[in-house]
Amino acid sequence: MIRTRVGYTGGRNARPTYDDLDGHAEALEVVFDPAEVSYEDLLEVFWASHDPSRPASSGQYRKMLFVHSPEQRRLAEASRDAVERSRHIKVRTPIVDAGPFHPAEDYHQKWMLRQRGGRWFKWLRAVYPDAVDLRDSTAAARLNGWVAGHGRGSAEVLSRDLGISHDEAKALASKLGWH
Repeated sequence: MIRTRVGYTGGRNARPTYDDLDGHAEALEVVFDPAEVSYEDLLEVFWASHDPSRPASSGQYRKMLFVHSPEQRRLAEASRDAVERSRHIKVRTPIVDAGPFHPAEDYHQKWMLRQRGGRWFKWLRAVYPDAVDLRDSTAAARLNGWVAGHGRGSAEVLSRDLGISHDEAKALASKLGWH
């Protein structure tokens, strides 16, 4: 991952907030390097992360897949069809053309890291004192995912990706349950 941000999309308000969505849904923006991870791999994670057979709800927590191009739509629809066949379900998660994305308030960004990251979140705040820099940081995105239990690696990967010492990386790998 290059960057992840939580925010709002799909509504009418030009400046949505958590308390004033005006039709927007909460969304996760994922910026990735296709040389490192394919869109198809991201789609697998998306379909596995929720129950796509449940009808789409209304409101800010509705499940939707936003696409940015005809090629993404083609791949998303093919993956949806494969999920239907393999799970013997009717997928009810809509695939929608992406509109403008509005980042959520700072306190919503890197939520798992804020809740479970302890000294690692404090360390990142020292490295990225500006909230926008922290929100847009590749290291923060990866560490947030790792703290949430997504992805596996080693102390060497952590040291390289986060730019921390090998000893710090070993301590973090242990906290994440990596052996």
